[in-house]
Amino acid sequence: MSTTTIPVRVAHKRVEADGICSFELVHAEGGALPAFEAGAHVEVHLPGGVTRPYSLCNDPAQTQRYRIAVLREAASRGGSTMLHERVAEGDRLEVGAPRNLFALAPEAASHLLLAGGIGITPLLAMAQRLAAQRAPFELHYCARSKARAAFVEEIEQSVFAPQVSFHFSEGDAARRLDIAALLAQRRPGQHLYVCGPVAFMDAVLAAAKAQGWPDAQVHREIFGAAPVDSSGDIAFEVQLNSSGRVVAVPAGCTIIHALSDAGVFVPTSCEQGICGTCLTPVLSGMPDHRDQYLTDEERAAGQLILPCCSRAKSARLVLEL
Repeated sequence: MSTTTIPVRVAHKRVEADGICSFELVHAEGGALPAFEAGAHVEVHLPGGVTRPYSLCNDPAQTQRYRIAVLREAASRGGSTMLHERVAEGDRLEVGAPRNLFALAPEAASHLLLAGGIGITPLLAMAQRLAAQRAPFELHYCARSKARAAFVEEIEQSVFAPQVSFHFSEGDAARRLDIAALLAQRRPGQHLYVCGPVAFMDAVLAAAKAQGWPDAQVHREIFGAAPVDSSGDIAFEVQLNSSGRVVAVPAGCTIIHALSDAGVFVPTSCEQGICGTCLTPVLSGMPDHRDQYLTDEERAAGQLILPCCSRAKSARLVLEL
Protein backbone atom coordinates (compact mmCIF):
# COMPACT_ATOMS: atom_id res chain seq x y z
CA MET A 1 0.00 0.00 0.00
CA SER A 2 1.30 3.42 -0.91
CA THR A 3 2.28 5.67 1.96
CA THR A 4 2.50 8.78 -0.23
CA THR A 5 0.75 11.77 1.29
CA ILE A 6 -0.39 15.13 -0.03
CA PRO A 7 0.55 18.36 1.79
CA VAL A 8 -2.54 20.48 2.41
CA ARG A 9 -3.36 23.75 4.13
CA VAL A 10 -6.50 24.46 6.15
CA ALA A 11 -8.01 27.29 4.09
CA HIS A 12 -11.19 27.55 6.15
CA LYS A 13 -12.47 26.12 9.43
CA ARG A 14 -16.15 26.64 10.14
CA VAL A 15 -18.69 25.59 12.77
CA GLU A 16 -21.44 23.83 10.81
CA ALA A 17 -23.64 22.67 13.71
CA ASP A 18 -23.44 21.94 17.43
CA GLY A 19 -20.27 19.88 17.83
CA ILE A 20 -19.45 19.76 14.11
CA CYS A 21 -16.71 21.69 12.32
CA SER A 22 -15.86 21.61 8.63
CA PHE A 23 -12.36 22.00 7.25
CA GLU A 24 -11.61 23.14 3.73
CA LEU A 25 -8.25 21.75 2.62
CA VAL A 26 -6.29 23.07 -0.35
CA HIS A 27 -2.98 21.93 -1.77
CA ALA A 28 -0.21 23.48 0.32
CA GLU A 29 1.86 24.13 -2.78
CA GLY A 30 -1.02 25.36 -4.92
CA GLY A 31 -2.77 23.69 -7.82
CA ALA A 32 -5.28 20.89 -8.11
CA LEU A 33 -5.76 17.97 -5.76
CA PRO A 34 -6.19 14.37 -6.93
CA ALA A 35 -9.70 13.73 -8.23
CA PHE A 36 -12.18 11.77 -6.16
CA GLU A 37 -15.56 10.11 -6.61
CA ALA A 38 -18.61 10.62 -4.42
CA GLY A 39 -18.41 8.48 -1.27
CA ALA A 40 -14.63 8.69 -1.04
CA HIS A 41 -12.62 9.52 2.07
CA VAL A 42 -9.10 10.69 2.84
CA GLU A 43 -6.89 9.72 5.73
CA VAL A 44 -5.87 12.85 7.61
CA HIS A 45 -2.46 12.71 9.29
CA LEU A 46 -2.50 14.74 12.50
CA PRO A 47 0.26 15.78 14.92
CA GLY A 48 1.52 13.01 17.17
CA GLY A 49 1.16 10.27 14.59
CA VAL A 50 -2.65 10.17 14.73
CA THR A 51 -4.31 9.19 11.44
CA ARG A 52 -8.08 9.19 10.92
CA PRO A 53 -10.29 8.69 7.84
CA TYR A 54 -12.87 11.37 7.01
CA SER A 55 -15.37 11.40 4.16
CA LEU A 56 -15.13 14.11 1.52
CA CYS A 57 -18.34 16.12 1.48
CA ASN A 58 -17.77 18.64 -1.30
CA ASP A 59 -18.76 18.32 -4.95
CA PRO A 60 -16.47 15.77 -6.66
CA ALA A 61 -16.25 18.14 -9.62
CA GLN A 62 -14.20 20.52 -7.46
CA THR A 63 -10.48 19.86 -7.89
CA GLN A 64 -9.11 22.79 -5.90
CA ARG A 65 -10.28 21.68 -2.47
CA TYR A 66 -11.27 18.83 -0.20
CA ARG A 67 -13.87 19.45 2.48
CA ILE A 68 -14.36 17.25 5.52
CA ALA A 69 -16.68 17.66 8.50
CA VAL A 70 -15.81 16.31 11.94
CA LEU A 71 -18.09 15.57 14.86
CA ARG A 72 -16.44 16.12 18.21
CA GLU A 73 -16.81 12.74 19.88
CA ALA A 74 -17.38 12.54 23.62
CA ALA A 75 -15.17 9.45 23.71
CA SER A 76 -12.64 10.76 21.19
CA ARG A 77 -9.49 8.71 20.67
CA GLY A 78 -7.65 11.90 19.75
CA GLY A 79 -8.66 12.69 16.18
CA SER A 80 -11.81 14.76 16.59
CA THR A 81 -10.58 16.55 19.71
CA MET A 82 -7.33 17.49 18.00
CA LEU A 83 -9.10 18.83 14.92
CA HIS A 84 -11.58 20.84 16.97
CA GLU A 85 -9.11 22.23 19.51
CA ARG A 86 -5.66 22.34 17.93
CA VAL A 87 -6.05 22.64 14.15
CA ALA A 88 -6.66 26.18 12.89
CA GLU A 89 -6.93 28.00 9.59
CA GLY A 90 -3.52 28.27 7.95
CA ASP A 91 -2.19 25.06 9.51
CA ARG A 92 -0.53 22.49 7.29
CA LEU A 93 -1.50 18.83 7.37
CA GLU A 94 -0.90 15.72 5.31
CA VAL A 95 -3.65 13.62 3.75
CA GLY A 96 -3.59 10.36 1.86
CA ALA A 97 -4.91 10.00 -1.66
CA PRO A 98 -8.71 9.61 -1.82
CA ARG A 99 -10.03 6.06 -1.39
CA ASN A 100 -13.58 4.96 -2.11
CA LEU A 101 -15.19 2.06 -0.25
CA PHE A 102 -18.69 3.54 -0.58
CA ALA A 103 -19.13 4.28 -4.26
CA LEU A 104 -22.34 4.97 -6.13
CA ALA A 105 -23.53 1.94 -8.10
CA PRO A 106 -23.43 2.89 -11.81
CA GLU A 107 -26.02 0.23 -12.64
CA ALA A 108 -28.64 1.62 -10.22
CA ALA A 109 -31.93 2.78 -11.70
CA SER A 110 -32.38 5.18 -8.78
CA HIS A 111 -30.68 5.96 -5.48
CA LEU A 112 -32.04 6.22 -1.93
CA LEU A 113 -29.68 8.05 0.45
CA LEU A 114 -30.22 7.80 4.23
CA ALA A 115 -28.03 9.94 6.49
CA GLY A 116 -27.93 9.92 10.27
CA GLY A 117 -26.19 12.91 11.87
CA ILE A 118 -22.57 13.25 10.74
CA GLY A 119 -23.31 10.49 8.22
CA ILE A 120 -24.45 13.25 5.88
CA THR A 121 -20.84 13.83 4.79
CA PRO A 122 -20.39 11.16 2.08
CA LEU A 123 -24.06 11.34 1.11
CA LEU A 124 -23.83 15.09 0.50
CA ALA A 125 -21.11 14.47 -2.09
CA MET A 126 -23.32 11.75 -3.60
CA ALA A 127 -26.30 14.09 -3.81
CA GLN A 128 -24.20 16.74 -5.56
CA ARG A 129 -22.87 14.18 -8.03
CA LEU A 130 -26.26 12.65 -8.75
CA ALA A 131 -27.83 16.08 -9.21
CA ALA A 132 -25.12 16.96 -11.74
CA GLN A 133 -25.85 13.73 -13.58
CA ARG A 134 -29.60 14.35 -13.36
CA ALA A 135 -29.92 10.88 -11.92
CA PRO A 136 -33.07 10.03 -9.92
CA PHE A 137 -32.44 10.05 -6.16
CA GLU A 138 -33.87 11.11 -2.82
CA LEU A 139 -32.02 11.99 0.36
CA HIS A 140 -33.44 11.56 3.86
CA TYR A 141 -31.41 13.39 6.52
CA CYS A 142 -32.04 12.36 10.14
CA ALA A 143 -30.67 14.25 13.14
CA ARG A 144 -31.63 14.96 16.73
CA SER A 145 -32.38 18.60 15.93
CA LYS A 146 -31.75 21.18 13.24
CA ALA A 147 -29.06 22.72 15.44
CA ARG A 148 -27.15 19.43 15.36
CA ALA A 149 -27.47 18.91 11.60
CA ALA A 150 -24.61 20.15 9.43
CA PHE A 151 -25.06 21.81 6.03
CA VAL A 152 -28.84 22.31 6.39
CA GLU A 153 -28.82 25.81 4.87
CA GLU A 154 -26.49 24.68 2.08
CA ILE A 155 -28.81 21.81 1.23
CA GLU A 156 -31.92 24.00 1.41
CA GLN A 157 -30.35 26.37 -1.11
CA SER A 158 -29.10 23.64 -3.45
CA VAL A 159 -30.58 22.64 -6.80
CA PHE A 160 -31.49 19.26 -5.32
CA ALA A 161 -33.36 20.67 -2.30
CA PRO A 162 -36.72 19.30 -3.57
CA GLN A 163 -35.25 15.78 -3.36
CA VAL A 164 -34.31 16.11 0.31
CA SER A 165 -36.40 15.41 3.42
CA PHE A 166 -35.26 16.38 6.92
CA HIS A 167 -36.26 14.29 9.94
CA PHE A 168 -35.54 15.56 13.46
CA SER A 169 -36.15 13.30 16.47
CA GLU A 170 -36.77 16.20 18.89
CA GLY A 171 -40.06 18.02 18.67
CA ASP A 172 -42.76 16.97 16.22
CA ALA A 173 -42.89 13.16 16.16
CA ALA A 174 -44.50 13.30 12.73
CA ARG A 175 -41.20 14.52 11.28
CA ARG A 176 -39.29 11.42 12.38
CA LEU A 177 -38.39 8.99 9.61
CA ASP A 178 -40.48 5.82 9.40
CA ILE A 179 -37.66 3.64 8.12
CA ALA A 180 -39.73 0.50 7.60
CA ALA A 181 -42.42 2.35 5.64
CA LEU A 182 -39.84 4.08 3.45
CA LEU A 183 -37.95 0.90 2.62
CA ALA A 184 -41.19 -0.93 1.89
CA GLN A 185 -41.53 1.33 -1.16
CA ARG A 186 -38.45 -0.13 -2.90
CA ARG A 187 -38.46 0.46 -6.64
CA PRO A 188 -37.00 -1.90 -9.27
CA GLY A 189 -33.26 -1.37 -9.59
CA GLN A 190 -33.11 1.06 -6.67
CA HIS A 191 -29.96 1.08 -4.50
CA LEU A 192 -29.83 2.08 -0.84
CA TYR A 193 -26.93 3.98 0.77
CA VAL A 194 -26.76 4.52 4.53
CA CYS A 195 -24.28 6.26 6.80
CA GLY A 196 -24.48 7.40 10.41
CA PRO A 197 -24.30 6.17 14.01
CA VAL A 198 -24.25 2.43 14.61
CA ALA A 199 -27.78 2.28 16.06
CA PHE A 200 -29.20 4.21 13.10
CA MET A 201 -27.43 2.02 10.58
CA ASP A 202 -28.46 -1.16 12.37
CA ALA A 203 -32.09 -0.05 12.21
CA VAL A 204 -31.86 0.75 8.49
CA LEU A 205 -30.03 -2.47 7.61
CA ALA A 206 -32.46 -4.58 9.65
CA ALA A 207 -35.43 -2.92 7.94
CA ALA A 208 -33.84 -3.43 4.51
CA LYS A 209 -33.35 -7.11 5.23
CA ALA A 210 -36.91 -7.48 6.49
CA GLN A 211 -38.23 -5.78 3.34
CA GLY A 212 -36.23 -8.10 1.06
CA TRP A 213 -33.67 -5.66 -0.27
CA PRO A 214 -30.93 -7.63 -2.09
CA ASP A 215 -27.55 -7.37 -0.36
CA ALA A 216 -25.95 -6.15 -3.60
CA GLN A 217 -28.28 -3.12 -3.59
CA VAL A 218 -27.51 -2.03 -0.02
CA HIS A 219 -24.38 0.05 0.64
CA ARG A 220 -23.10 1.35 3.96
CA GLU A 221 -20.35 3.52 5.38
CA ILE A 222 -19.46 3.15 9.06
CA PHE A 223 -17.90 5.87 11.23
CA GLY A 224 -17.74 4.22 14.64
CA ALA A 225 -17.51 0.62 15.80
CA ALA A 226 -19.88 -0.85 18.37
CA PRO A 227 -18.36 -1.85 21.74
CA VAL A 228 -17.01 -5.42 21.94
CA ASP A 229 -16.88 -7.54 25.09
CA SER A 230 -13.20 -8.44 25.52
CA SER A 231 -13.47 -9.94 29.01
CA GLY A 232 -12.98 -13.46 27.66
CA ASP A 233 -9.94 -12.70 25.50
CA ILE A 234 -7.05 -15.15 25.72
CA ALA A 235 -3.51 -15.08 24.36
CA PHE A 236 -2.62 -16.55 20.96
CA GLU A 237 0.18 -16.44 18.40
CA VAL A 238 0.57 -14.89 14.97
CA GLN A 239 3.02 -16.39 12.49
CA LEU A 240 4.39 -14.29 9.62
CA ASN A 241 4.36 -16.38 6.47
CA SER A 242 7.25 -14.53 4.83
CA SER A 243 9.74 -15.34 7.58
CA GLY A 244 8.12 -17.93 9.80
CA ARG A 245 8.54 -15.59 12.75
CA VAL A 246 6.03 -16.07 15.57
CA VAL A 247 4.70 -13.12 17.59
CA ALA A 248 2.74 -13.58 20.80
CA VAL A 249 -0.49 -11.61 21.16
CA PRO A 250 -1.48 -11.39 24.83
CA ALA A 251 -4.99 -10.77 26.12
CA GLY A 252 -5.80 -7.08 26.10
CA CYS A 253 -3.48 -6.37 23.15
CA THR A 254 -4.43 -6.12 19.48
CA ILE A 255 -2.58 -7.97 16.74
CA ILE A 256 -1.51 -4.62 15.28
CA HIS A 257 0.02 -3.48 18.57
CA ALA A 258 1.74 -6.81 19.20
CA LEU A 259 3.26 -6.71 15.71
CA SER A 260 4.29 -3.08 16.14
CA ASP A 261 6.01 -3.89 19.45
CA ALA A 262 7.87 -6.63 17.56
CA GLY A 263 9.00 -4.16 14.88
CA VAL A 264 6.53 -5.34 12.21
CA PHE A 265 4.67 -2.52 10.44
CA VAL A 266 1.16 -3.01 9.09
CA PRO A 267 -0.61 0.08 7.68
CA THR A 268 -3.66 1.02 9.72
CA SER A 269 -5.94 4.01 10.11
CA CYS A 270 -9.25 3.74 11.97
CA GLU A 271 -8.09 1.05 14.48
CA GLN A 272 -11.73 -0.03 14.78
CA GLY A 273 -12.14 -2.48 11.91
CA ILE A 274 -14.06 0.00 9.79
CA CYS A 275 -11.88 1.33 6.97
CA GLY A 276 -10.14 -1.82 5.66
CA THR A 277 -6.67 -0.27 5.57
CA CYS A 278 -5.07 -3.16 7.48
CA LEU A 279 -6.90 -5.97 5.65
CA THR A 280 -4.63 -9.03 5.72
CA PRO A 281 -4.94 -12.54 4.19
CA VAL A 282 -5.17 -15.48 6.62
CA LEU A 283 -3.36 -18.64 5.48
CA SER A 284 -4.33 -20.88 8.41
CA GLY A 285 -6.05 -20.66 11.77
CA MET A 286 -9.49 -19.40 12.77
CA PRO A 287 -10.02 -15.63 13.07
CA ASP A 288 -12.27 -14.11 15.71
CA HIS A 289 -13.79 -11.33 13.60
CA ARG A 290 -14.63 -8.10 15.43
CA ASP A 291 -14.70 -5.70 12.50
CA GLN A 292 -17.53 -4.04 10.64
CA TYR A 293 -15.79 -4.14 7.27
CA LEU A 294 -15.99 -7.75 6.07
CA THR A 295 -19.19 -9.27 4.76
CA ASP A 296 -20.80 -12.24 6.48
CA GLU A 297 -19.56 -14.44 3.64
CA GLU A 298 -15.98 -13.18 4.01
CA ARG A 299 -16.07 -13.80 7.76
CA ALA A 300 -17.37 -17.32 7.22
CA ALA A 301 -14.60 -18.04 4.70
CA GLY A 302 -11.96 -17.10 7.29
CA GLN A 303 -9.42 -16.02 4.66
CA LEU A 304 -9.15 -12.33 5.65
CA ILE A 305 -8.74 -10.45 8.92
CA LEU A 306 -8.66 -6.87 10.19
CA PRO A 307 -5.77 -7.16 12.69
CA CYS A 308 -6.45 -3.74 14.20
CA CYS A 309 -9.39 -5.18 16.17
CA SER A 310 -9.95 -8.89 15.43
CA ARG A 311 -8.34 -11.77 17.29
CA ALA A 312 -8.07 -15.57 16.97
CA LYS A 313 -10.24 -18.47 18.06
CA SER A 314 -7.35 -20.85 17.36
CA ALA A 315 -4.00 -20.99 19.16
CA ARG A 316 -2.22 -19.58 16.11
CA LEU A 317 -2.95 -17.57 12.98
CA VAL A 318 -0.65 -17.66 9.97
CA LEU A 319 -0.88 -14.34 8.14
CA GLU A 320 0.37 -13.26 4.72
CA LEU A 321 2.89 -10.82 6.18
